This record gives sequence, C-alpha cells and structure tokens, in this order.
Amino acid sequence: MATALDMIRPAIDVDDEAALLEAIDRWIEREVRPVVMKYDHDDVWPAEIVAQMVEMGLFGATIGKQYGGLGLPAVTYAKIVARISSHWMAITGIFNSHLIMAVAVEKFGTEAQKQLWLPKFASGEIRGGLALTEPNAGTDLQAIRTTAVRDGDDYVINGTKTWISNGIQGSCFALLVKTDTRADPRYKGMSLFLAPKGPGFTTGKKFEKLGYKSIDSAELIFEDYRVPAHYLIGEREGQGFFQATGGLELGRINVAARGVGLAEGALRLATDYAQTRETMGKPIAEHQAIQLKIGDMVTRARAARLLTFDAAEAYDRGQRCDMEAGMAKYFASEAAVKNAEEAMRIFGGYAYSKEYEIERYYRDAMLMCIGEGTNEMQRMIISKQWVKRNPA
Repeated sequence: MATALDMIRPAIDVDDEAALLEAIDRWIEREVRPVVMKYDHDDVWPAEIVAQMVEMGLFGATIGKQYGGLGLPAVTYAKIVARISSHWMAITGIFNSHLIMAVAVEKFGTEAQKQLWLPKFASGEIRGGLALTEPNAGTDLQAIRTTAVRDGDDYVINGTKTWISNGIQGSCFALLVKTDTRADPRYKGMSLFLAPKGPGFTTGKKFEKLGYKSIDSAELIFEDYRVPAHYLIGEREGQGFFQATGGLELGRINVAARGVGLAEGALRLATDYAQTRETMGKPIAEHQAIQLKIGDMVTRARAARLLTFDAAEAYDRGQRCDMEAGMAKYFASEAAVKNAEEAMRIFGGYAYSKEYEIERYYRDAMLMCIGEGTNEMQRMIISKQWVKRNPA
C-alpha cells in the first residue's frame, strides 16, 4: 500500500523550486502535523520522520550534486527550513547540524575527503553534526580545551564537548580541537577533524530541555580516542577556527529561517484563533487591542523573512556574509520570541494548555536567540563588520 511519502516523492524536483516546496508542504501536512504533538510531549526521537527526511534527500540538501546531494542554493534551503519550522522547528535541527559538518568538508576538505565523506553524508548513511561547545567554552571558541596530539599516522584526542545536537543518534561529528595549546593568537592552534564514533568516543546522557524536544542534545566524551591523520579536514593543522566559523554562516541562516518559521507559525495560529474566539459578541480579531498585536506580528515576520533571504542570497553569491547572516539570525530569532509571546497573550488561558500547539512555539523560540552564537554576539559582529565596511 502506498504511503503518503510515496505520493510526495515523485513530485520532488530540485530544479523546480515551486514543485519542491509544494512537495515539502504535502509531506508536512500528511506526515508531520499528525504526529508533532505526541513526539514533542513524549520527547522521543522521531525515527520515522528522520527516515523520511533521508528519503527526500534533506541530509544532502546543500551538498553539491557531484557528491550525491541536492545542491540546493541557500535561498531554497532557507525556504524549506522556514516551512517546516512553522509547524515543527526541532526536526530542522537534525539535518542542519549535519549539513554544517558537510559544509566544512565541502568548503575546506581535500578532494579525497570530499569523495570519501560527502556521498555518505548526502545519502544519510552517515549522519551527525558539529562538536564545538565545551563546558567552559561556548561563544568563546578559542577557550576550548579538547586536544589532539599527533602519534604516528594518528591523532590522539582527549576532552569533552557538550550540548551537541544529534549527539546520541549521530554517528560522526566535525570536532574542533587544539593541536597547539601554546599558539598565540589561540585560534592558530585549532584544528577540525571528522570524528566517527568508535573506541574512546562515548556519549553522555541526553539533556532534558525546556523545548527543542525529540532532537537529542548530549555530551561527547573523548578518552585517548584515535583518528587517522587524514581525518583532519584539509589535512593542515591550525585551520579549524576558520573552518568551523565558515560553516556557521550557513548555520546562522538556518537558525534565522527557523526563526522565520516560528514567527510565521505563531502568527498563523494566533490569526486563526482570533477569528474564532469571541468576546463581547464578536471575534477578538475585531478588537483593536488584538489588531495592534497582529499588525506588529505580521510586520515582524515579514521583516525577518526578508532579512533571512537577503543573507541567503549573499551566501549563494559566494560573498562574505557574516554581517548579513548575523542580522538575519538576530532579528528573526527575536521576532520568533516576540510573536510566540504575543500569540500566547492572544490565546489567553488556553495558551497554557498542552492541548494547544502555541505553547510549543513559546518553548522553542528562545533557543534561537542562544544557538549558533548568542544574539549579543551577533550584535557585536554586525557592528564590527558595519564599521569595517564603512571606514571614516
């Protein structure tokens, strides 16, 4: 018997953006929406949904076609992420973290590394993420303490990473380490490795979170973990800081797109509710106080969308876009938080019931202000880049 996914897959044409987005919409309607509340409330890994995303090629969304990926431009990718996030943000994080790892290989790896790893990433045979954060180092990546020491044809790695998305379910990670602990400046001593799970690599328990349910966030522990020297991305030490932060441009566009989706989803729920809920003999959408809220929400969501696509277009042109990605991430994530909050106010007491979806948007939105670099850091990046581009 044909499944809903079987009916969707033939319509997917990566060279026809409209057809692709329509296929994504049908998949969301038939496969995602019916199960999202159960998965979120139970905080269970959505194995069936992940398998469907593998079949649709989302784990190879931005990977070049020559390596088996869909080769989507960042603009199309952002539209997909926003659409999915408007109904369930968490599942986009499962392939986003994976794709940042892939970007590091595709942009900075040797051709042999690309041929070896990217087809397996694109097919979903190997899935994983980016391992940067440590207990003492989040935004300040140069403070990491995980080390890699050369030993013959291998490197021996010791240290701990934390809050790593896909930490339990993933099988390989782009791992940022120190190969020279005495380097000055510190970033010159940092390197990025591909680290598949194996002896010496263990995973801690899944962290319990306020929101962003179903995707696992965990600790990664390395104790005399060995990797072959050719797993060093680019096969040159000291390049890791730039390799990791280069991938974060796409990551921040993804987070911005998730913010757009959350802002638009909260707006959609609030708009529908405001037209059906009545007080004083008329729908609350006809009350001025609610109209003011919705007017602000519409404007916020639209501005977030435009900033996000502006950043994605700059990325597709091959331009440096840390300022544009920072602006999009900063504004869209704050728009998500504010729209979710205003939607909660429009729903009133029902917003606190888990029988309504809006409480999930409220729980999920705040993460977007923290993940992929805090918004405080984004504002500093924006300011520094603006001044640099506009010298007196």
